[in-house]
Amino acid sequence: MSIPAPAPQHRRQRYFFDNERVLGPLLLFPAVVYIIALVGFPLILAVLYAFSDVTVGDPRIRGTENFVGFENFRDVFNDGVFRKALRNTIVFTLVSQVFVIVFANVLALVLSADFHGKRLVRFLVLLPWTTPIALGVLGWFWMLDSVYSPIDYIMRRMGLLGPDSMFGPGRNMYWLGKSDLAQAAVVVVHIWRTLPLATVILLAGLSSIPQDVKDAANVDGAGFWRQLFYIRLPLLLPIMAVATLFSLVFTFTDLTVSLVLTRGGPVNDTQVLSTWAYFKGIQGGNLAQGAAIALFLLPVLIAIAIGMLRLARRSEND
Repeated sequence: MSIPAPAPQHRRQRYFFDNERVLGPLLLFPAVVYIIALVGFPLILAVLYAFSDVTVGDPRIRGTENFVGFENFRDVFNDGVFRKALRNTIVFTLVSQVFVIVFANVLALVLSADFHGKRLVRFLVLLPWTTPIALGVLGWFWMLDSVYSPIDYIMRRMGLLGPDSMFGPGRNMYWLGKSDLAQAAVVVVHIWRTLPLATVILLAGLSSIPQDVKDAANVDGAGFWRQLFYIRLPLLLPIMAVATLFSLVFTFTDLTVSLVLTRGGPVNDTQVLSTWAYFKGIQGGNLAQGAAIALFLLPVLIAIAIGMLRLARRSEND
């Protein structure tokens, strides 16, 4: 008994969905709608707000009578708190990412080796990234409490706090109450948060290095440091650029760490652009200036992304 051939209409439908010109846009359509809804529309709305005088009490832009030009940007830039927030954002990002890249390379090299308990160590390294950032920062908030900090307790037991001690005579460090300690705490939490992602990315890059390259280096008698600086790091440079790009974007645009940990204090010494835009636009009710502050992030992030992607492409071509 012969099997009947498929009808021409069914055949045309099958070939229609097998066509890459049709299937590609069809599969990309949900992602495009998602990006437009969650990124494109809020971005356009923020641009409109930044050039208007809109407030929380009147959140609609009715027409050209709300247009104020660059007045919001001038007012924002003349604000001393904004300049401090901009400086803090840049400093926190750069300092934390230097430590992240160094520690991520070390952890990636350690985790690429075979040792007992390797899976447990990988799980512990990834745990900060899988933990919701608000819960993680809240845990740090309690660990750095001015009175009941376990870190202070350990230091007191070790004789590092209290009368006639190295960090005395007080019995508490007041981590979040002093400007330098609060800024250091914010940087440490940023490192704790972004280190796992950078480690995983670099670990994937290490595993992609051809085994014959490693074997050739071992045969030639190259030691660990020579292989590190002449083989691993040059081959990891494009992957390192990608890891740095992700970490920079996450740190530069972060709101949760400074908001939950210090709320920008003390005296705005840990204020960053994201938190100041929130305080100015949402809590202060000035949506226009809040949007103007937030838009200062956009050109910086675009410049960082272009620079990192060019670096990665140049490294791949070399």
